[in-house]
Amino acid sequence: MAGGQERVLRRRIRSVQATKKITKAMELIAASQISRAQNRISANRPYRAGMARIVVEAARADRAAAAKLLGTPEQVNSVVVLAIVADRGLSGAYNSSVLRATERLVDQLTAGGATVRLFSVGKKAQGYLRFRGYEVERSFIGFSDRPEFSDARAVAAVAAAPFVAGEVDQVLLVSTRYYSAGNQSVATEQLLPLPDPNAGKSEEGDESPNQEKPGLEGYTEFEPEVERLLGELAPRAVESEVFSALLEAAAAFHTAQQRAMAAATENADELVRTLSRIMNRARQDAITTEIMEIVGGAEALRPARGA
Repeated sequence: MAGGQERVLRRRIRSVQATKKITKAMELIAASQISRAQNRISANRPYRAGMARIVVEAARADRAAAAKLLGTPEQVNSVVVLAIVADRGLSGAYNSSVLRATERLVDQLTAGGATVRLFSVGKKAQGYLRFRGYEVERSFIGFSDRPEFSDARAVAAVAAAPFVAGEVDQVLLVSTRYYSAGNQSVATEQLLPLPDPNAGKSEEGDESPNQEKPGLEGYTEFEPEVERLLGELAPRAVESEVFSALLEAAAAFHTAQQRAMAAATENADELVRTLSRIMNRARQDAITTEIMEIVGGAEALRPARGA
């Protein structure tokens, strides 16, 4: 019986050690991807800031024309919600946090009488939302780890199409924003209409929320007219915001996966130590039992020898 228990424990230890090798490899891979994702975020910031600056200048030039594309709608009857998660799991609460926030947002909008159209990025969103009875109108998969600008353009075109056609009043984005290796959070942002530049939105948490972004100095003359220019800039601005969200989501995913795999590796080490102690104790019990049986047999045979 003891020998059978020891064989079972040895098999479990080998299985845990094999799993530990996998989690350690995934931890190292995720760690190597974090710095690359951070570099891509930093490289994208000048374009994002430049696009925001141009929109600000154009909006200041003609507030009446900008009112069609800027600000927050007073009444929302129909909304597009775009959720960005990953194609893979094994990343702790990364996917579930975004999806739960999306679920709460959809329920809140529906309770307020608005019609919600769902779009998603990442394979994990499909099963989660459909299992809970939410219809996903369009889903994008296959590029959550390393998104390209062409991917952002495709997502932005689909998400913005209902707004451009006048079918919805607002387009919202739910994703994980990456501020640093130790600070990521789920955020809900408005993609369309474009946020009002006078709201003083901070850039990557570096500016105060009440600090107005500096614009171009001096007089600016626009060609063509501001209304047409904003119509051309709006899709580019949406593409920029979607691409930034995809990059930050990828960095947050790799960070979450690195932490999850590091914790799994530590748990595997602890489990191996625990199973080894149990196995050693079982082996000692088996040896003690065998010694007691030998001693008992010898004591039983001693009177017979004396006779």
